[in-house]
Amino acid sequence: MNNAITLSSFMAGNTLRTLAGPILIIMILAMMVMPLPPFALDFLFTFNIAVAIIVLLVSLYTKNPLDFAVFPTVLLITTLLRLSLNIASTRVVLLEGHTGPDAAGKVIEAFGHFLVGGNYAVGLIVFIILVIINFIVITKGAGRIAEVSARFTLDAMPGKQMAIDADLNAGLIGEDEARKRRAEISQESDFYGSMDGASKFVRGDAIAGILIMLITIVGGLIVGVMQHDLELSAAAKNYTMLTIGDGLVGQIPALIISTAAGLVVSRVTTDQDLGEQVLSQLFNQPQVLVITAVILGIMGLVPGMPNFVFLLIASILGAIAYLKLKDSGTELTETIAPEIPSIEKVDASWDDVTPIDTLGLEVGYRLIPLVDKAQQGDLLKRINGIRRKFAQEIGFLPPVVHIRDNLELRPNAYRITLKGSVIGQGESYSGMYLAINPGRVTMQLPGTATSDPAFGLPAVWIEAALREQAQINGYTVVDASTVVTTHINHLIHSHAAELLGRQELQKLFDHLSTQFPKLIEDLVPKLLPLSTIQKILHNLLEEGVHIRDMRSIIDVLTEHAAQIQDATELTAIVRAALGRAIVEQHFPAGTELQVMSLHHELENILMQVMQTGGIQGAGIEPGLADTLLKEARSAAQYQEKLGLPIVLLVPGAIRFLLAKFLRRALPQLRVLSHSEIPDSRKIKITSMIGGNK
Repeated sequence: MNNAITLSSFMAGNTLRTLAGPILIIMILAMMVMPLPPFALDFLFTFNIAVAIIVLLVSLYTKNPLDFAVFPTVLLITTLLRLSLNIASTRVVLLEGHTGPDAAGKVIEAFGHFLVGGNYAVGLIVFIILVIINFIVITKGAGRIAEVSARFTLDAMPGKQMAIDADLNAGLIGEDEARKRRAEISQESDFYGSMDGASKFVRGDAIAGILIMLITIVGGLIVGVMQHDLELSAAAKNYTMLTIGDGLVGQIPALIISTAAGLVVSRVTTDQDLGEQVLSQLFNQPQVLVITAVILGIMGLVPGMPNFVFLLIASILGAIAYLKLKDSGTELTETIAPEIPSIEKVDASWDDVTPIDTLGLEVGYRLIPLVDKAQQGDLLKRINGIRRKFAQEIGFLPPVVHIRDNLELRPNAYRITLKGSVIGQGESYSGMYLAINPGRVTMQLPGTATSDPAFGLPAVWIEAALREQAQINGYTVVDASTVVTTHINHLIHSHAAELLGRQELQKLFDHLSTQFPKLIEDLVPKLLPLSTIQKILHNLLEEGVHIRDMRSIIDVLTEHAAQIQDATELTAIVRAALGRAIVEQHFPAGTELQVMSLHHELENILMQVMQTGGIQGAGIEPGLADTLLKEARSAAQYQEKLGLPIVLLVPGAIRFLLAKFLRRALPQLRVLSHSEIPDSRKIKITSMIGGNK
């Protein structure tokens, strides 16, 4: 019973929230045509002022403009509310204005008398000044900022999207986080575009306020003199005061809402609200406060100046500067001297033999903050994300990356090692951003010219303040940690075969034995030793074939290992079994396979080479080798120009020979055999190698 009551209450609450918007809009529109009594006007004018104050406070405490994404709609609704109240109050003023100053309610009377002292000339001037401030200064400025922000946000979208893709490919973020960031970019563009349009409502509201005031005054004079036989002076006083009170009670909330709009669109997104930003940035430098206090103190000593006020403010600023200097002086850094171990005479032992790290990262001393958690360094977390993504994509967990500082490196340099040998190096600048030129930037940026260490693209190191400008102009902008992690990610994928050692393979089989133990037991070591399986997997990884489908690999090896023990021949059989996955790495499902091929004469020559030397010892005659390399490069360039994967399709008997021969000269080339192509896929030959021979 209680659950039923709770459910019904919940559904009723949801229904009310769903109907709140339509009901509010209908009520606002109804106010334009339905007469309202003075008490209702008092209530609605007070409600309008309260809403304006709420909107202003929310804009002050909002840290990110998207946290108040409904603001453009709120701007339209509050504008409609003010216009409806103007129409309703104008109707009451013209109908009942002859009865006295409280004809349209106490709120309008209070604004007409107490705020301007009952002087309608003063009230008229104050009203016009408020409209000018709102229309020319605040609304126009906020609209311009929203317009420029909308354009810049749209221009920066490609660069931001590429940065998200780079983080996703590097394993720094997951699909959910990438989807969330893309949605935020789209929402940001929609928000500033909506704000640009919504500011026109406020501008139109200011113009409408002036016109409504003039029409009401003229109409009131006509109604008072012609219909109610009032003296011209009495009619002017009554209707003018009521009209000015009506105008002021509408324009003050409009000014508050316009100020809130300016605050929202002019904010720079940080993790602080507006008050915290002002206090932390405007009053954070004691030397600025001291100089200002001295200048005000000197001005306060000049005869004829308001000495007390100047000296009071100078004293306050001086006190704040003193407290700031005192706080900064108490923040002492503690230096802890390293303990020097006592030197003892000990014999050498096997403990002095330290194994070489499979994967290592050495950094200069200025990059230490990137790996120090105490200094908000996130490089370790990102590298763990890379290892996790590598395991998901390739099929085994790579070794841990051991990180150490190296004082022999340049301060901002780093290098990546594999089994003690350097396989990659570069420089990264903590606190700066690398703007990578993908080939379609619109301007050059000031900074340190360099190249992307992972892929060699032209790039420039820029200050953090230029990040948005770089994204707007088509650069892909990444921070210092992303530069290092992207480089590591690229290298571990390139050297995946070398990372699969005997220990990693044994851990992989231990993991697989928990899922299908019988398959592992039948294969190792009954049919094949672990070393042969390692060689087969090494062959696959060396040509960029992932080994995620270990079940299929084990099934194929178990089926053929009794008759074939050669690792190369077993690799060819495994590749045929994995053909669908291999093809989909280069050509998505359903697309036509546009590949390069060999001329039949060249195929015959290479087949003869295979027959004379066999797979292991085959050698290609130097003249033929030069011709083959030259034409393969030309065909690969043509394939790349077409925007197609660089794939060569050959008979299965010579696939291994050609892949091994061309790998060093064309590392991006992938050689597939006819047996690896599923029957359902269509093939189109884009170029022929050896056709001129």
